[in-house]
Amino acid sequence: MSDRETKLEKPRFQSRCLAGLGDRTPSFLILNNNVLWHEIASHKVPLGKGALIVSIDIDVGNSGVGKLNHGKNDRNVNAHLSERAVGKFEEIAVPLLAEFFEETQVPATFAVRGQLLEVDASLLSILLECSVEHDIAAHGYYHREFSKVSKADAEKELEMISRRMKEFNIAPRTYVFPRNSVAHLELLEEHGYLCYRGRGGFLRNGMYVVRRGNLYDVHPSLFINRNANVQLLKKMLDLSISKRAPFHMWFHPLDFGPDIQNVERNISRTLQPFFSYAKTKEKDGLLAFHTMLSVVEQLQRGAGN
Repeated sequence: MSDRETKLEKPRFQSRCLAGLGDRTPSFLILNNNVLWHEIASHKVPLGKGALIVSIDIDVGNSGVGKLNHGKNDRNVNAHLSERAVGKFEEIAVPLLAEFFEETQVPATFAVRGQLLEVDASLLSILLECSVEHDIAAHGYYHREFSKVSKADAEKELEMISRRMKEFNIAPRTYVFPRNSVAHLELLEEHGYLCYRGRGGFLRNGMYVVRRGNLYDVHPSLFINRNANVQLLKKMLDLSISKRAPFHMWFHPLDFGPDIQNVERNISRTLQPFFSYAKTKEKDGLLAFHTMLSVVEQLQRGAGN
């Protein structure tokens, strides 16, 4: 089979093999009469146990970024809030999230927007100083949808990201597309990226990693926010463990509240009980915590790459 993804004219939920990483089959979760569709991978290169992956999209990171752009970039970031407002909320939320993952000793993929480093690198410093090894991913430079920019403009953004990250001795291997707008994958390869988060959604979410050329799509399983159903998260984690598949949840810091009190309350109400449950599974040897990058590296080691 070619390293490129095999294109088959089959219904979405019919099992099929993609790039040597496994057969994908549909699975259904029913909770409180709600049905959640999911595709599950049975990896030819097994993970050995369930895997929990968390990716966090820092869309702005600092209110100064919005000030720098004079409001001209607002709609690339959020449909309703100004770039400056999003940055202000993230200044509050990201350190609290980093503190939570430090206390629980859970690694995460933090997707950092390149332009933030023009203004303030304090959030990046917080992440780099953590004792747990986080995956510092790139999240565009201006938070523009890659499917709407030319190849030349995409190339320029990637070059700017590399230049800014290099100042902090970071060469990102993970890319999280703004608004999950996947495009210009060949450029990611040229700039040394190894993996990215594919486009999810109700009928697209899944628990699998698929190889596309020399890149790996660490596919999203579920988007969460402050109102996430903890019981549903636990059920999905149980499914990940039973199938030995990667459960990849993702969110924005903004989704956990606009101020310290709200962020702390929502972390305590949503993340704390779920990760406490996940930690018991790790202790029992049933689960491993991964970043997007580390799960791909494990799969590569297992495949002898």
